Amino acid sequence: MKFRPCIDLHDGKVKQIVGETLNAEIIENFVSKQDSAYYAELFKKDALTGGHVIMLGGGNETAAVSALKQYPGGLQIGGGITSDNAAFYLEKGASHIIVTSYIFKDGQLNENHLAKIVSEVGKDRLVIDLSCKEKDGKWFVVTNQWKQFSDFEVNKENIQYLEQYCDEFLVHAVDVEGKQRGIQQSLVSSLADWVSIPTTYAGGARSIADMDQFNVLSNGKLDITIGSALDIFGGNLSYEEVVAYSNQKQKII
Repeated sequence: MKFRPCIDLHDGKVKQIVGETLNAEIIENFVSKQDSAYYAELFKKDALTGGHVIMLGGGNETAAVSALKQYPGGLQIGGGITSDNAAFYLEKGASHIIVTSYIFKDGQLNENHLAKIVSEVGKDRLVIDLSCKEKDGKWFVVTNQWKQFSDFEVNKENIQYLEQYCDEFLVHAVDVEGKQRGIQQSLVSSLADWVSIPTTYAGGARSIADMDQFNVLSNGKLDITIGSALDIFGGNLSYEEVVAYSNQKQKII
């Protein structure tokens, strides 16, 4: 298990928001006075790899490129990525591109778009975002700023199918994301059983105790992203303590 950092961009600024509110009255947990390059440099200094920059809507391209240039090869990029613009962000320094809505169109997995993006960037530089919500005791991918349920269930069979097309998964637990109410325990346990490629979980973690619980439930198999809870994003959880905890777990491995 390791900690992976994040830089969420909205209206060109680094923010932490409750993702479910993107299409409604936005709930902002934090708006930074620092720019994206500041955080990219911080993560570079601490040798944190595999973090992600997420563009929440339009107007974030300049800030995203600034972060990628500050930490070339150290950050992934997602949010509005298609086969038409993916190469641009790789050229600007992204290690991987992240896709959700592009390959899940009209509530279904679009095989043509999946094939196009793999052809454009290659399997080894593609991350599929399986951000999901619970419905009737099952997990389903949600798209279009997490407002639309797809018919794509997140389960062992479907994950094994997608693994042949990508290098990693990123999974936001949308029901708890940005709310600092603890991790989605059943989803974490299930993901650890299902995946065989690097997978990062995001949603709800707010303390070192949550990280301990996450590590136990995932048997150290999954990585974790923490946003709103960190003191660098206005929260109470020490970023330095999280980095130290992650480094300790890496040494044990």
